[in-house]
Amino acid sequence: MSTETGAGAGRGRTGGMGTAGTSHPEQGAPATVPLADCVRCGEPTEYPETCPGIVFCPVCAWQEAARSACSG
Repeated sequence: MSTETGAGAGRGRTGGMGTAGTSHPEQGAPATVPLADCVRCGEPTEYPETCPGIVFCPVCAWQEAARSACSG
């Protein structure tokens, strides 16, 4: 029997980040501001569409950080 406790409990496969087409008001973005799409996978990011530069979703940002840290 497995019971989850702590920050990751009850999140499921999406990691608690929601689904495509939804906003994340708990992360500071107002519900009326559309979120930018990740340049790698197309999932919504934590940033508004007006954010300049290349934006990644949390998963792709984590993967990019792992790649650059190991590139030596």
